[in-house]
Amino acid sequence: MCCLLTHHRIYLFNLLAAVFLPHGCTPGSLFHFRISPHVSTSMKDPSCTKGPQDSDYRDRRSYPTTILLHKTQSSQAALMPQEHKMFMEEAYNSAICFKMFRDMSGSDPFHLKYIFKKIKNMAHVSPNLVLESIHDYFIENPEISTRHKFRLFQALEIVIRASDFLDESWEKIFTKLALENMAKSTELEDAFQDAASNVLAAICKHSWRPVAQHLEAELLTGVFPHRSLLYVMGVLSSEEELLNKEDRASWEEQLTQMAVKSVPFLNTDVWSKELLWALTKPSRTQQELPPEKAFLFTYYGLILQAEGNGATVKTHLRTLLETSHQWPKQREGIALTLGLAAVQHLDDVWAILEQFGRSAPIKWSLHSFSQKNLEDLRWKWASSTMLLAYGQVAARARAHILPWVDNILSRMIFYFQYSSWDETLKQSFLTAVLMLTAAISRGEGAHSYEFSQVPELLQCLMVLMEKEPQDTLCTQSRQQTLHIICSLCNLRPPLNLDKKSQLLSTCLRSVFALPPLETLEKHTCLFLEPPNIEVRSSWNWTHFGWGDERETGPPLTSAQALFNKTAEALDHMLQSFITLNPTHKELHFLLSHMYIWLASEKAHERQRAVSSCTSLLKFLRHNIHLDPKENFKRIGQLVGMLGILCGDPDRATQRSSLEGMGHLYKLLTYQKGEAPQVESQSPKALSQPTEDGAPVWGSGDQRATPSHSQEMEKDHIFQLSSSEVIKEITQHLTMTELNNVLWTAINSLGSSSPFRVQAAAEMLLAVVEEHGVKLQTVANMGRAIHLRLCSLRIPQAKENTLRAITLLARSHIPELVATFLDFSIPLDSHAFELWKALGTEQPLSHLVLAMLLTWLHHRPLPTGASDSGPKEKPYLRSLAAMNTLHEMQFAREFKDAVQEAYPKLFLAFLTQMHYILELNLPKEPQPRQQAQGTATPSPLSTSLEALKSLLSTTGHWHDFAHLELQGAWELFATIHTYPKGVGLLARAMVQNHCKQIKAVLSQLLSSLQKSHQERERKAAMLILTEFLYSPALLEVLPKQAALTVLGRGLRDPSPEVRVLSLQGLGNILFQPEKGNLLRGQLPFFFEGFFQNSETVIVRIMNTVSDMLHCLGSQGAGAQSLGVAINARSFFDDERDKIRAAAMALFGDLVAAMTDGELSSLRTQVHLSMVPLLLHLKDQCPAVAMQAKFAFYRCTVLLRWRLQHTLFCTLAWERGLSARHFLWTCLMTHSQEEFSIHLSQAISYLHSHNHHIKTWAALFIGYTICHYPQAMSQMVNNVDTNLLFHTFEDLKKDPEPGIREFATRQLTFLPELSARLQK
Repeated sequence: MCCLLTHHRIYLFNLLAAVFLPHGCTPGSLFHFRISPHVSTSMKDPSCTKGPQDSDYRDRRSYPTTILLHKTQSSQAALMPQEHKMFMEEAYNSAICFKMFRDMSGSDPFHLKYIFKKIKNMAHVSPNLVLESIHDYFIENPEISTRHKFRLFQALEIVIRASDFLDESWEKIFTKLALENMAKSTELEDAFQDAASNVLAAICKHSWRPVAQHLEAELLTGVFPHRSLLYVMGVLSSEEELLNKEDRASWEEQLTQMAVKSVPFLNTDVWSKELLWALTKPSRTQQELPPEKAFLFTYYGLILQAEGNGATVKTHLRTLLETSHQWPKQREGIALTLGLAAVQHLDDVWAILEQFGRSAPIKWSLHSFSQKNLEDLRWKWASSTMLLAYGQVAARARAHILPWVDNILSRMIFYFQYSSWDETLKQSFLTAVLMLTAAISRGEGAHSYEFSQVPELLQCLMVLMEKEPQDTLCTQSRQQTLHIICSLCNLRPPLNLDKKSQLLSTCLRSVFALPPLETLEKHTCLFLEPPNIEVRSSWNWTHFGWGDERETGPPLTSAQALFNKTAEALDHMLQSFITLNPTHKELHFLLSHMYIWLASEKAHERQRAVSSCTSLLKFLRHNIHLDPKENFKRIGQLVGMLGILCGDPDRATQRSSLEGMGHLYKLLTYQKGEAPQVESQSPKALSQPTEDGAPVWGSGDQRATPSHSQEMEKDHIFQLSSSEVIKEITQHLTMTELNNVLWTAINSLGSSSPFRVQAAAEMLLAVVEEHGVKLQTVANMGRAIHLRLCSLRIPQAKENTLRAITLLARSHIPELVATFLDFSIPLDSHAFELWKALGTEQPLSHLVLAMLLTWLHHRPLPTGASDSGPKEKPYLRSLAAMNTLHEMQFAREFKDAVQEAYPKLFLAFLTQMHYILELNLPKEPQPRQQAQGTATPSPLSTSLEALKSLLSTTGHWHDFAHLELQGAWELFATIHTYPKGVGLLARAMVQNHCKQIKAVLSQLLSSLQKSHQERERKAAMLILTEFLYSPALLEVLPKQAALTVLGRGLRDPSPEVRVLSLQGLGNILFQPEKGNLLRGQLPFFFEGFFQNSETVIVRIMNTVSDMLHCLGSQGAGAQSLGVAINARSFFDDERDKIRAAAMALFGDLVAAMTDGELSSLRTQVHLSMVPLLLHLKDQCPAVAMQAKFAFYRCTVLLRWRLQHTLFCTLAWERGLSARHFLWTCLMTHSQEEFSIHLSQAISYLHSHNHHIKTWAALFIGYTICHYPQAMSQMVNNVDTNLLFHTFEDLKKDPEPGIREFATRQLTFLPELSARLQK
């Protein structure tokens, strides 16, 4: 019957395979098949499948099984249609399995991978069907090849591991099958044995005790076991998923008992030699330790641990240490054996290590390793073995280790410092120290010990961190180092502050300064064999079966994952520091080392720093109670830094900064007693690293996602914008902390990062808006803002900064004005922007101006030659105030204030010039400064320019023109001519009927009465004596009051004031009869004009000018005509001084004329216009200047239009366009005098002065062009010939414009001649 069923299945398989699975089909051609969920009875004989059931089986769950149907022919005939369908489905699935098993003989790796995956899927649904199919395939195909059988073992392992339950019968069957093949020698060597052994190991997942009993029996025979048995024991020991926690403890206990029973074998020479040979036998790949060898190292250590004879232990360990130390896993195994032996033989193991450390190979390898031959490589990394051994000894000795810590540390430090530096030494050192620190943390009473070697060890760790490459991150070295530092800092003695600072700086730099993650990923990819950075224990060898497709989480082989772990380790270190010393001082100490990174110009460094900072604040908020009685130290700087980073272009940095601000706000509210600090239900304990350095917390993406997202969503502070958070936080800061916030913002204004500058300016403005009134150290802030303003290139940032100054000015004008004066010599554009910001609001502009005037009046004189530095020059602020006031006159913000303060400014500027003359400061820049282009105006020139600007910008340009056209500004250059300059200015105001006379008069009367400065009284009296000629005087100061003032001046301490007062008392205002007397004397002076002496004539003319001035508003009366005629007669005198004096006299006469006198002198004025105009080009500068003034005064008297343009042309224009404009003005306003002007111009063509002759020719040329008809009626042939000759001569003039003009005129003259002939 069985034979019939087998043939039936074979027939069905062949039929299905021929129909559905043709030979050579690809994985994609296999269509979907369905595994029947129904259960059938087993084909096996019950007597074969039933066996003794131990407790291991009784504890299992019962699972339904699915077995292929093997029924009799009669029973098959009796099947119902439904049962027949089930039968066919099971048969079909079995055929599929057979087909896949057969296809395993192929060599296509992709197809094999597909088959293993398919088998695994089938095993999850119906494991018994697949197991039975495999079993049957083995039985029915006994002659299959070794490689085919090898792949079947792989498939069997997959199925057994994938099954949730394994029937006892299958366990026995496949255990027997595995044992039969584990020791076979084939062409596949160890690979075939390992595949069979893996089946046995997979069975241990379901029932490990029978397997363990068999292994124990084989192990304790006295004959050294075959490697396959050791392989199974290694897999069973290393693979965590094979045994649960309880079973693993039982297995480890059984393993310990096996070791105890194996102790006698140590004295068996053959067994010991075979053990040593197995341990030192080269593996297929020396980079990985095979499971059997890994188990042997553990087992060997357990045996030595159980050995009672210390001498035997020493002998074996000495022999083990004398083997090769070339390969890393071999070194780890040796160290593990030593560590396990140390559990019971600590003294013996220590003695062996000390003895081996002093041996020749170790000394030789430490000092002079030379890779001469293969034997040398055996000892190159012996020091690495020693480090690992000390670590294992510490890890295994547990509670007994504390007294040994310093000794172990000293040996570790020695090997670290004197061994050849490479990656192997570094990793061994870190692994060993991690094991030591873990052992210390497990030991009770560690805090009662003082470990003297800890500072030295920390120094080694700093060296290690500094040697880490700054452009790559491929290992856990940084992470492990940080965890070690965390553990060491908990020990005594505590680190001193300097060492701690150095350690902290090193760690932060090592992590934060790494390149961006993208760069790290690229650098990692450049390695041909990237280092394995997967986090795993050094003593846990995980086995991966062939074809195993188990899904596992992504290993930490990416740079991002590794960086996240490293950054978390850094955060853990910072949290450890604050946990050990939970004070505000410690918090400030930690944060102060992070500020440089928060301010980094590199985005990734800022992102990392702010993430760590936020993590620390969050930890502090939820776990640590800081003393509320103790004030935060420099917390304002942190607020400023985080506030600025809220504007970072990097979104992750923005979020972290904003979250950090929220946590900081909570800490501050707790500090003020407004809310509880610790808000979590249970404080979060510090995460402790495992022995291999891996932290137990999870890692996120850049650690930017907060773990308390629900809490943050509920708390309003985390919902606010950055500006709102800043406002909330600053409400809880003390004045000192507010100042720190502002200083942080101000310092950041000088950053080269645009976002930082913009954010700093916004923060500065926000804080000033909220707290500007109560701020301190405003003066220093203003000074610092000026320094930063020079580098501000962002318009919005500059606007916000200046707006902050405006707001500060509301409450801190005195401090800011005094501070700004310090950097207003010279006054650069940035300083002036600050001044304008002070005056942006109109009320403040008046106040600023008033304070500047106050500083201007503070005019101390030098005390001696020691006044050489800024602090010894108290007058500098007065000069700075002068500079500032000069520039303010052109600022829109101060326009109204300057206009209102005109009288005060007028007197202040005049007095300031006298003060500067008293200081006797350099008047002009040095030649070297002029050559270098770095010269600044002298204080005197600045003061004079300020006075000029005051007159011109406030609408008093007539007074300005009066002095400008006379060249009177030069009178202010010396102390001796200063009074004359002030007098001329005051006289100009009187003659121009200045509207500010009354206001200025009121101000100077105050100065005369109250001022203690002689220079102020002197200037006031000079002005007053001139104002006595103004009709407006009596509106402010009655005659009697004026006499009183002048009388008081006679008693003034200053001789000059007394003299001026006396002169004022002689004014015609008080003695009207002097008018007739003076007018009566004028004819006698006219006779003096015709003296032979040039000097006498000049003096007489000057005297007549003075007499006209003394007559004031009474005027010269009828004598004015005589003055005019006599003065005009000397306009063309050959003597320069007389011409100048005559024109000056004529100008004074015109200036003193009233509208009533104009009718009698109009003809004289018109007759003087052309001579004055032509003498503008007089060869004598003094004559030209007096001609300008007289011409200008005539235009004012005649009320010509465009007065200001005319003045500017006379004062500063020199080209042909200026001459044409003046000719146009004259001809436009003097149509009736056309013939007079033309005849005068023609007469000047005979002048011996080339410039005047040229100017006359130009005048006539313009007239010919614009008035040809009139010209033809007034000139004759003689005049025409004269013009021809004149223009011919001008064609040779050096000035190109005049040559061109002459050429053009010569083309017009023929037409003029033709008209004359008609």
